[in-house]
Amino acid sequence: MSPTPEAAPRQPARAAIAAFVGTTIEWYDFFIYGTAAALVFGPLFFAESTPFVATLAAFGTFAVGFLARPLGGLVFGHVGDRLGRKRALVVTLVMMGLATTGIGLLPTYASIGIWAPIALVCLRILQGIAVGGEWGGAVLLAAEHAPTGRATFFASFAQLGSPAGQILSLLAFRLAGLMDKESFLAWGWRLPFLVSVVLLFVGLFIRLGVGESPDFEKSRAAGPAPAPIREVLATALTPLALAAGANTFAIGSVYLFNTFMITYTTQYLGLPRATILDALLVAACFQLVMTPVGARIAELIRNERLFLQGTLIWAMLAPYPLFLLVDLGSVPALMLGLALNVVGSATFYAVIAGYVAGAFPTRVRYTAISVAYQVCGAVAGGLTPIIGTLLAERFQGHWWPIAVFGTTLAAISFVCVTALGRHRARAAVRA
Repeated sequence: MSPTPEAAPRQPARAAIAAFVGTTIEWYDFFIYGTAAALVFGPLFFAESTPFVATLAAFGTFAVGFLARPLGGLVFGHVGDRLGRKRALVVTLVMMGLATTGIGLLPTYASIGIWAPIALVCLRILQGIAVGGEWGGAVLLAAEHAPTGRATFFASFAQLGSPAGQILSLLAFRLAGLMDKESFLAWGWRLPFLVSVVLLFVGLFIRLGVGESPDFEKSRAAGPAPAPIREVLATALTPLALAAGANTFAIGSVYLFNTFMITYTTQYLGLPRATILDALLVAACFQLVMTPVGARIAELIRNERLFLQGTLIWAMLAPYPLFLLVDLGSVPALMLGLALNVVGSATFYAVIAGYVAGAFPTRVRYTAISVAYQVCGAVAGGLTPIIGTLLAERFQGHWWPIAVFGTTLAAISFVCVTALGRHRARAAVRA
């Protein structure tokens, strides 16, 4: 990724801030759906089912958003590689804001019957398409504006949007949850979704003030790829598959140790909803701090693969003390367990974006990293809460199967990170 032109010295900072703010809003919108799926969508949109079936159905609509994400990555990857990173990111932001606000206005099953879950699924699909196109563009907007040698650190600003969005979503539901249960179920749950329309205008104002990526401008001058996805599949299928596998832990861990954790602690351990939301809020704040720290450390040691491998070894071990502490049921124990887990997940997440982006040429980079990340998201993200719920139901009273599942997610990423590093080294020798 090339250095920033001297003519625009403030653009790297602006691009990093725009990537952070934009992804924060997108992930806020995406995360509040996951929180609502764990807390209220079951009884409100699947009222005739048992609590277990309603929870699975709610998480099923949650998974639909992930299944739509590869389509968003493909469509907006094409737009971003052909027409520009900035143009694609403006469209994804507007799409996400409108879909999320629509969910906040949606009638429930009690009002319109079967049309309520159908409409919920349709709006969730739009959310999935929007976030599918957002991530790759935000990473590249920051990384491709970065000064020489700083791409990993600047790309981490796009990754900061995930914990920041999680913090905002948890705060929104924490505040809405202060009202009595009847009011919360009747209308209080809608407020976090309706706030999205305000965030949309804030995000647009910031994002429109950033120039196009200098790397893209050079690529466009040389002639953009006429069909980016066809070129990726023809010339970069191996790194594409490895990049998808490398992201398994980055994506799956979020939805195992955040979204599913709400269900696990409230339904299977009987903890108050406020207890787990408070613990997750502290963990998200810790992740917000650890993300740039991890990116900076990786930048200083100048060996991203070694750094990622180290964080994944930690991540393979962390689920066991995590669940031991979670089962104690106290807020301090929950916070400590989640913090131990975040050390691995946050630092890994900070660096993986820049690491996989460096495996692809500029002319198809948006398409390649978007498709890799979102295909992984459709599998690792959408299915993780469902698998977690099934394991919790099948092995009630035993947390170790869920911990083994968390270790497996990290192990898959470890293998793929290692293989992708070797592929990049061979490609550099050939070049």
